[in-house]
Amino acid sequence: MSLISLEEALQMRTAEVRDKYKTYLSTPYAAIQILTNADRQYVRAEGTRLWDLDGHEYLDFVSGYGSVNLGHNHPRMIEAVRRVEEMPKLVQVSLQQLPAALAHNLAQVAPGNLKRCFFCNSGAEAVEGALKIARAATGRPGFISCEGGFHGKTLGALSVSGRAKYRTPFEPLLSGCTLVPYGDLDALESALKAGRAAAFIVEPIQGEGGVISPPPGYLAQARRLCAQHHTLFIADEIQTGFGRTGALFACADEGVEPDILCLSKALGGGMVPVGAYLTTEEIWKKAYGTYDTSLLHTSTFGGYWSNTLACALAITALQITLDEDLPARARENGAYFLDGLRRLKGAYPLLKDVRGRGLMVGIELADEGKGLLNKLSAGISEKVIGDAGQVSSLVSVELLNSYRVLSVYTLNNPAVIRLYPPLNVSREDLDYVLESLEKVLSRRKSFLGAASSRLGGLVQTYNRNRR
Repeated sequence: MSLISLEEALQMRTAEVRDKYKTYLSTPYAAIQILTNADRQYVRAEGTRLWDLDGHEYLDFVSGYGSVNLGHNHPRMIEAVRRVEEMPKLVQVSLQQLPAALAHNLAQVAPGNLKRCFFCNSGAEAVEGALKIARAATGRPGFISCEGGFHGKTLGALSVSGRAKYRTPFEPLLSGCTLVPYGDLDALESALKAGRAAAFIVEPIQGEGGVISPPPGYLAQARRLCAQHHTLFIADEIQTGFGRTGALFACADEGVEPDILCLSKALGGGMVPVGAYLTTEEIWKKAYGTYDTSLLHTSTFGGYWSNTLACALAITALQITLDEDLPARARENGAYFLDGLRRLKGAYPLLKDVRGRGLMVGIELADEGKGLLNKLSAGISEKVIGDAGQVSSLVSVELLNSYRVLSVYTLNNPAVIRLYPPLNVSREDLDYVLESLEKVLSRRKSFLGAASSRLGGLVQTYNRNRR
């Protein structure tokens, strides 16, 4: 037996990291990272920036899929870690200060009458908890969700998610789940009339669906229909929450008060995994309000308690978000960024669409050069991202390798590149990304050729290393 110490792990270099990934984690995932030359060893981070082992500086416009709203290693977050370093991190047999304080704070800022809080480790777990409490409170078995939606990859969350690629290998999933087109009120009402749905779960803006906003008024009308048919309304704000769209919560910005609110990602301030759902007093009492039912849904690392470090950082992250008025900054800088992207759209046909709200931004690429990345990667890219994501992946690769800008496609719509910078991003950083993207778009043919050459060489290197 040979174990690697923390110090030894921190000294590992690229070749050894690749080998460990291919041997002990995921060979296909390692392959696509190697083929696109994306497997940099990032050793330092601050604000919007990352630095690799060779000292190269990068702009992070992925932000942990919206988890790093505050930027990397915000000084107040680092201080919060130090503040609780000597406290016990897990004590489930007592009532602790920090879970109590965090639950209180979330209830203060949540829309409507959301009061009762349940902690967990991730967005998928928050969704699982929301689905369970909806069933327990209503006595109904079914759920309604939207095509193109994404709520996680655990079994219950996957059952209400909208892409067959992720669902089919695990069927049969939860029974009684109905998918309706996003933004289609008639289809929603038809599904609600069956009277079997415990809840309708919806993202205010579909993130992994390709940064898709519903028609104006859709959320409010959907909420009204749910109430009319005695079906709970679950708002999944795992990506949109805590200022990303220019409001603290996107549903509240549209005057919608959900019955259940799912949170995660930015709740941990980009430093720890933590999630939560909130619900009303009435729903919580129906589901878990007695001595007999109070422990029906708990977890070692969550429930009515949570990790001390996670709670300390979540408390601090929320306070920073409010103190620095990050929703307003996202709203103002997002409008500036979207305006710049729309100007590029008008000039370059490869940029098919620009959409988003605040700093939740997606750009959709046309299908020129379709299949090129798949051909060059010997079929690997099609298996990983699907045919629709070929050109978007090439653009992301070029942004990284030529301009050191991190971006990535959306899971349910790989033709779309998400651009999610930290909410305290500067105008200078936004301008740099706009300029870099314009350089890529302006040399469409040479860019595709350069990508061909780069990826062809990487495939050869990868095949040599694989032998």
